[in-house]
Amino acid sequence: MTKTDPVALLSALIQCPSVTPDDAGALDILQSILTSLGFQVQRVSFEDTDTPAIDNLYARIGYAGPHIMFAGHTDVVPAGDTDDWTHPPFGAVIDDGRLFGRGAVDMKGGIACFVAAYARHVEVYGHPQGSVSLLITGDEEGPALNGTVKLLQWAADRGETWDGCIVGEPTNPDALGDMIKIGRRGSLSGTVTIEGIQGHVAYPHRADNPVRALLPMLESLLDPPLDAGSENFPPSNLEITSVDIGNKASNVIPGRATASFNVRFNDHWTADTLKAELTGRLDLSAADTRLRADRGKAMFDIAWTKRPSPVFLTHDEALINTLSAAVEARTGRKPALSTTGGTSDARFIKDYCPVVEFGLVGQTMHMVDECVAIEDLEGLTGIYEEFLQSWFKT
Repeated sequence: MTKTDPVALLSALIQCPSVTPDDAGALDILQSILTSLGFQVQRVSFEDTDTPAIDNLYARIGYAGPHIMFAGHTDVVPAGDTDDWTHPPFGAVIDDGRLFGRGAVDMKGGIACFVAAYARHVEVYGHPQGSVSLLITGDEEGPALNGTVKLLQWAADRGETWDGCIVGEPTNPDALGDMIKIGRRGSLSGTVTIEGIQGHVAYPHRADNPVRALLPMLESLLDPPLDAGSENFPPSNLEITSVDIGNKASNVIPGRATASFNVRFNDHWTADTLKAELTGRLDLSAADTRLRADRGKAMFDIAWTKRPSPVFLTHDEALINTLSAAVEARTGRKPALSTTGGTSDARFIKDYCPVVEFGLVGQTMHMVDECVAIEDLEGLTGIYEEFLQSWFKT
């Protein structure tokens, strides 16, 4: 396998069925190639209570600054029913100019392109007068407990510092060069439980239906909107994700009702201020007796996710401008600087250095027939090449 060919490298990675938490040999492939390029490669495994052990990789070449990190993950989501796929999900089949396979864009493709870009850079310019590292985890698609969080702390405890980081997640909505992610909204989840009194539907005066309290409480979470957005972020968005009664009988008033929700919030909020706002709304609406006359205030409890994701925005002009210029030089497009989308491991990396995200077109990620255009693999490799040249030249 040639080190400068992203297609060959990605094909080899796809053929490793590395569904979280299994590595299935993907990190072995990377270790072999990176070692041959001169990187010092270390494999580190972490585990936690009730979670499987996760194998991770940290590689570095160079000792001086500036030090750029590329971060990514080799684990993938399950393929689902393989009969639904046009080609085997781990077959790495090339058809009609596209490479098919789970992880093609999310995000083994980004890793393959960066490794190939570094190999090409070395062929032309030699090793840079600075340092390059790769931080690769096998736990991004899982609980994210034994991957990037612990690997960053492990590296920092050994004196590693970074001047910037690119996360190779698929950021482009339609075409390569569309978008660089310079921040992410925060994420907070909660579950509200309303206690009632179970009873017979024919004798409602002897019961207290919690669903009658739940309806205005959910309405209070949705209206009014949390905000209208900010300079760098879209409006915060709350979605009800489940409503559960657990009642299988049509003639029984349930005794308990629960509802779960998730909020993707902008920089108007922190997790704590958002919790206070939503708890206040629920508390006020619990006293609403329009649907439950003479019942008094509803009794409820709310449980919050243990690890909310904070909102963040990267302000480092050197990192953002160098990557933007590289994208424009290779694609002719001026990328939008965006904070849209879900969360990624960038939320952990931002505590250690400035971080941006840029990778492939994400239209097929997590879908049946996930695939990447061969020309996009070449295109992204070229962008990463351009970035490396400009970053170290600067």
